[in-house]
Amino acid sequence: MPASTGREPVLKRHFAYLILAAMALGVLAGFVLNHVLTPAGAKDAAANLSIITDVFLRLIRMVIAPLVFTTLVVGIAHMEDTAAVGRVGIKSLGWFLFAALVSLVIGLVMVQLIEPGVGVNLPRDAAAEGAANVSTATFTLRDFIAHLVPTSIADAMAKNEILQIVVFSLFVGTAIAQLENKAPALIVLAEQVAQVMLKVTSYIMMLAPLVIFAALASTIATQGLGIIVVYAKFVGGFYLALAILWALLLAASVLAVGKRLPEFIQTVREPALIAFSTATSEAAYPGLLEGLQRFGAPRKIVSFVLPLGYSFNLDGSTMYTTFAALFIAQAYGIHLTLGQQALMMAILMITSKGIAGVPRASLVVILAVLPYFHIPQEGIALVLGVDHLLDMGRSATNVVGNSVATVLVSKWEGQLAPLTTEEKAAAA
Repeated sequence: MPASTGREPVLKRHFAYLILAAMALGVLAGFVLNHVLTPAGAKDAAANLSIITDVFLRLIRMVIAPLVFTTLVVGIAHMEDTAAVGRVGIKSLGWFLFAALVSLVIGLVMVQLIEPGVGVNLPRDAAAEGAANVSTATFTLRDFIAHLVPTSIADAMAKNEILQIVVFSLFVGTAIAQLENKAPALIVLAEQVAQVMLKVTSYIMMLAPLVIFAALASTIATQGLGIIVVYAKFVGGFYLALAILWALLLAASVLAVGKRLPEFIQTVREPALIAFSTATSEAAYPGLLEGLQRFGAPRKIVSFVLPLGYSFNLDGSTMYTTFAALFIAQAYGIHLTLGQQALMMAILMITSKGIAGVPRASLVVILAVLPYFHIPQEGIALVLGVDHLLDMGRSATNVVGNSVATVLVSKWEGQLAPLTTEEKAAAA
């Protein structure tokens, strides 16, 4: 037993480096496969490699629903009163809306400064075939509100409908908080289930370096490094916009963490790398949940704000919607007035709040907004080739945005404090 406890911290300290090594080796392996094999052979090799990624994501999604439900219920139940739930909820949603507005503006401004689509001169039917692979279903405010309420919590959990799970959890947690005896047995059960799910997640996370290698090797093997060159201006411009957003988010976090910023960055680094490499912020959720508590954010706030943020605070995805929509407009030579751009931002502010848990969600939101401005929907094929690469950056940004939101709300509640050495050991 002592030997295992001695090795665990060493593994944790070097895990981020294992991830970085897996990323580099994945790109190298994909490059070799792309050049050695025929296109058909590379496609088969990528399909075999993607089995690892698919299994990993299934394992992660397996624990997301019970983890979100139990942590949110416990977080609300531990609130002092209903007023505390409402206060934390209002502060969280207020920050989410502000962050979404900033994200939309950055995307809007940067795409017009860089102009990645200018000069493409895309003909009307050039991208019709690629667009056929993306659902053209649009979000409406009515459908979004109706979709918030689950008809069955079992169905919502089976489908990992995070928004619906959050709504149900809010009702359950608030009801427990209002009971005189606080239903202690139920709270203990929820806490124990959450701990079990976190332990299961720690086992799953051991596969992360292998999964990252397989995911990157698969993408590069089929598309080659050339696709990065072809879309260099678009991809580079988007990541520059993300860098600006990251800088603003981390600057905002200084209001809460002050001189502890390096420690905060270290806390967020590993979950962000996992989200970046797997192109899904879901994979980072369990680690982020534990890491923010070790940083000093109280469990009841982390368990409340983080699941809410995963539903309503997707900063990277939100920024991408304006960036990509105007990129497509530029490619068709369509100019939008300032009024039209403001209207586009208003529409995206609403529709982007319903994208959590929807496959290829950002693409669906973009498709929903294009017809309002007479931009051909076929243009979505322009971004399909690099969407996975861009999704990596979006996912990592979503993790950073939700981490910042959690520490800010904790600070505003006067409950953010560094843990003692003993407390950190217990949280680990």
